[in-house]
Amino acid sequence: MDVTGKRVSVIGAGKSGIAAAKLLTREGAEVLLSELGRIGEKELLSLQDMQIRFEEEGHSGSVYDADFCVISPGIPPSAQVVKTMQARGIPLYSEIEIASRFCKARIIGITGTDGKTTTATLVHRICEEDGRQQGYRSYSVGNIGVPFSSMVSEMSASDVAVVELSSYQLERCFTFRPDVAVITNITPDHLDRYEHDMQRYADAKYRIYMNQSGSDTLVFNSDDPLLRAHFSGAADRFPFRILPFGMEPAPERGVDSRLVLLDGEAIVVRQVSGEERFMVTSDFLKNSFRGRHNISNVLAAVAAARALGIGNEAVRSALREFKGVEHRQEYVMTLNGADWVNDSKATNINAMRQAIEAVPSTAVLIAGGRDKGNDYASIAELVRSKVSLLIAIGESKAKIASFFDGLVALKVAASLDEAVSFASEAALPGQTVLFSPGCASFDMFKNFEERGQRFKQCVHRLSL
Repeated sequence: MDVTGKRVSVIGAGKSGIAAAKLLTREGAEVLLSELGRIGEKELLSLQDMQIRFEEEGHSGSVYDADFCVISPGIPPSAQVVKTMQARGIPLYSEIEIASRFCKARIIGITGTDGKTTTATLVHRICEEDGRQQGYRSYSVGNIGVPFSSMVSEMSASDVAVVELSSYQLERCFTFRPDVAVITNITPDHLDRYEHDMQRYADAKYRIYMNQSGSDTLVFNSDDPLLRAHFSGAADRFPFRILPFGMEPAPERGVDSRLVLLDGEAIVVRQVSGEERFMVTSDFLKNSFRGRHNISNVLAAVAAARALGIGNEAVRSALREFKGVEHRQEYVMTLNGADWVNDSKATNINAMRQAIEAVPSTAVLIAGGRDKGNDYASIAELVRSKVSLLIAIGESKAKIASFFDGLVALKVAASLDEAVSFASEAALPGQTVLFSPGCASFDMFKNFEERGQRFKQCVHRLSL
């Protein structure tokens, strides 16, 4: 992509916006970075060092003097700046789209409602292990927290970019083409952005494969009914290779085309020459990495590694060493016989369900935050059977308390600190104190990472 002399507006001065502005400036573009709020002092100094024009506390008319625009994924399609750009015919791209146009490395793109961070981290660790043996580097970028644009200039053709992708990031992708695409699942989330239309949300996810061709591979979860229906008869409709994975019994009788599947406690890889027992789940399931949903994530990672041609030993070694992802069912410590688990990354009901199901006995559950239109009916029976006390926090505490009143013992806390205090008084030996909000963090915290760190700080204070 030649951007020499191109006028580019970058809307949003978060990590990805600043990274895109710097990449485009290095490539010869004339960049204006525009932020509706304030830009941090450290970030301002770095922009000044590169002589990048910027503005804060509002978008001036100068943003429309552009050949194209890079838009932050957090800016909704309904924003006035977006509407005006579109009305003036100015192309709008995501940071992922821009970075991919400069990427020489092989790309593994991973999306899904749940499991994408864990799967992306697993795939990255596998590629790191293989890369040490084969002489290439693996980069973990995208929605996982490191902007693609900040690393793409370092990548060579032999390297691998493992790119975690949200639906927001995929919305403004047009030429992005991963060598291997992975879809972990699609369940209701962010429906406020998609006008409560599940198909629109799914269509955003499906953009991950829209440019794939015969040399590329799509890996998908055949246990997910929406994905299973979407890719039914896919061999006749799509040009790329499709590799399903799944844990549940095959939904249809006859030939099961899954590449990777679960047979009892064994992961099985199906090949032309026959089936291979790859490894058993006890080899990688640990206290900080447990639950059937994580077996599904492992199956996805194994299938992606196979698609990339990575050898078995590198995959097995990486899986044995894997200890989970921070803020995703993260074991914090055991206090007075009760395990404390940080699942701050659970921002929707399906993620909360997975966390509760993974609890080996019963739980004291801390939940709540900024509600995204949650329907708690789908987890009502699970909560009734596995939760001894539900502690509600955040903006949604009244909604949670109202729904679960009479179904489970309830407390309402004014803060996360108070919720931890309540939980410490109630938890019994052998139980799990599970912090799995099922809601966004933006009512009380900057992001789910800050929320999870606060939870862990509160727990550690209990042990002093």
